[in-house]
Amino acid sequence: MITYLLLAITIGAGVLSIFLLRKACRKPLRDGMLTALMSFSLCLFIYLYGTWVFLSIYAKYVFGGLYLLLALYFLWTRKPVARATNPLYKILLIVFFGTCCVLYFTGTTGVPEKVELDFPLKKGRYFVIQGGKGLPTNLFHFSLRGAIYAMDIVKLNDFGNRANTVFSRNLEDYAIFGDTIYSPCSGTVVRAHSSNPDNIPPNMDRGPKNTNMVVIETDTYTVFMGHMKQNSVMVKEGDVITVGQPLGRVGNSGFSSEPHLHIQVHKKENGKAWYRSTPLYILFNGKGYLLNEVIKKKDL
Repeated sequence: MITYLLLAITIGAGVLSIFLLRKACRKPLRDGMLTALMSFSLCLFIYLYGTWVFLSIYAKYVFGGLYLLLALYFLWTRKPVARATNPLYKILLIVFFGTCCVLYFTGTTGVPEKVELDFPLKKGRYFVIQGGKGLPTNLFHFSLRGAIYAMDIVKLNDFGNRANTVFSRNLEDYAIFGDTIYSPCSGTVVRAHSSNPDNIPPNMDRGPKNTNMVVIETDTYTVFMGHMKQNSVMVKEGDVITVGQPLGRVGNSGFSSEPHLHIQVHKKENGKAWYRSTPLYILFNGKGYLLNEVIKKKDL
């Protein structure tokens, strides 16, 4: 199961970063500093990119705090005994993980064109399970046509998880399933589908016509929202809608392995299909969100 594999990689990398930190404190100073930098770069990488939400978002903070406490303890009890080793591979790993950490914030697409929207979900805390400014944080969407700034959003329960368990085949176990989606802008509905069935995780039904969706066109941009619940869409093509108007409910239709809301926005350009037009980076009430960030009600 991909969910368990990704969580195992996250936890394993976290444990490895602590092991490397302990090892650094048992090496001569110069080699120990390189090992410590390698440990820290791996720690920061997995802190930013790790799939902690499969367990709980609080696990990330526990890991970060534990790493800092152990760093202090290892430094306090430092007794170098090991010999120095070849530093080349350590330098390469430091550069790799360090670069990924910088790109988490900057992305690889330069300064994106932006669009301001209202947040389309209203009750609770939400989480960006996929998103960011292109590579490497938005790797999956980057491979899809024009979706380099797309966002996949899930909801968090009281324990900081997006479901009652690490993985479930029951759609009702996912906190976001059935949440009402509200229009993030005013405009005209140009596409609306609602008849596709919801997938039972981890199954996916690939294809642009297999997802339940609402596509809204304004004077300057087009908003696509997908993976909506079967028979939940409340608008039809040609409807003129206003910001905050209910559109449907979150589901798991189309190319989706678990319930979430997919949203992407494109600039309106004459002679181009909306999905081939310039993608826009989304701001919700003036704030942009990156991979693994929590969207809190007080921020909206």
